[in-house]
Amino acid sequence: MPSSGRAGLPVRPSEMTGREDSRYQLAPRAKLPLPRLAEMKRNGERIVMVTAYDAPGARFAEDAGVDVVLVGDTAAMVVLGHEGTTVPVTMEEMLFLTRTVARTATRPLVVGDMPFGSYHVSDEDAVRNAIRFIKEAEADVVKLEGAGPSLSRVSAIVSAGIGVMGHVGLTPQSETILGGFKTQGRTASKARQLLSDALALEAAGCFAVVLEAVPVPVAARITEALTVPTIGIGAGAACDGQVLVYHDLLGLTEGRAPRFVKRYANLAEEIRRALTTYA
Repeated sequence: MPSSGRAGLPVRPSEMTGREDSRYQLAPRAKLPLPRLAEMKRNGERIVMVTAYDAPGARFAEDAGVDVVLVGDTAAMVVLGHEGTTVPVTMEEMLFLTRTVARTATRPLVVGDMPFGSYHVSDEDAVRNAIRFIKEAEADVVKLEGAGPSLSRVSAIVSAGIGVMGHVGLTPQSETILGGFKTQGRTASKARQLLSDALALEAAGCFAVVLEAVPVPVAARITEALTVPTIGIGAGAACDGQVLVYHDLLGLTEGRAPRFVKRYANLAEEIRRALTTYA
């Protein structure tokens, strides 16, 4: 039986010394199994995903009970200081950031976001870089954008034994040819194409598909059609899960934010006040 102290109450670990302490240490939480996401969709359980780029962010996500942590290429803008584009972030930078998150996140699935240029050249190149995310950065799975040429990349990576999350709608790596950061799928023909792309990604082996900046009815239709979960960002509440950028939801980014961003705190103001007080 555990040691007892005053009035027969269990002794706190801080009141104990030596080998007894190990009995009160919490065992690491088991990693969320990948098939659990599909089960959550079937059961109507909401999937919670958030981005993180460092150990503190990963720890906060873990403590909050987040299911999936995406080490997103949005790091280009919110961490590395690039203005309005995710394209400049490199493989080496993404591997470094992913490694810091994976080192800390125990239960959540850690998704390494494949940066622009890391999977566009060939299937072989895509597999090689996906393997680097798993071996060097200790990611659990990877994410890539688009359908079309990306479909063969998905199939090749999945065939190598690595899970892939897809991403359709507004794909930031292609925002220039899409005409900027705009809602996609507004016309009937474009909505049908989004549905077709999402179904094709599922058929290629994706375990989930991100829907970004997609009209709510379109996202609902895609979510209904797929057997794998959809993760929405600016796509309405009908998706199986939601994702937000860490810095956006905490109010760390300043200036104009996308309309769909819901801020749960205003940490930029708090940090500035604290630093001003310190200075």
